[in-house]
Amino acid sequence: MSEKQTPNVPTDAAAPGGAPAGLPGRLTAAAVLCALQGLALAGLGGYLLFDGIAGHVNSARQAETGGLTLLAIAALPLIAARGLRLGRRWSRGPALITQLTSLPVAWTLWTAGGALTAAAVALAAVALAVVALLVNPTATEALGIGPAA
Repeated sequence: MSEKQTPNVPTDAAAPGGAPAGLPGRLTAAAVLCALQGLALAGLGGYLLFDGIAGHVNSARQAETGGLTLLAIAALPLIAARGLRLGRRWSRGPALITQLTSLPVAWTLWTAGGALTAAAVALAAVALAVVALLVNPTATEALGIGPAA
């Protein structure tokens, strides 16, 4: 009657931090990069919105609209980052869409020149890195997209 019972632990138990056990580092890295992109967009959107409301720009309406647009766009990489971190299959699509739309933005920044060249290089590097991480067979198999090994 005094038997010790071991609790049933499912094989797909979550690791510390809420990520599924066995999640490859590639997915974690892609999630971190997507989250950083989302936070950068949200920060820029908040800055533009504040500038528009405070009246520090020539066109307050344009700054406010741009700020709200960037805040809305920031949701996509943030949601994708959360899904990747949890190993959700659906998250790969929004993450890839974000990266593929980042590349024309990086090109526009590159052609503008000046101080924006550094931003263009950083944006393109992150976008290409995330695409490479997400199309890797290890990541696709972990998300249940690729063929099982």
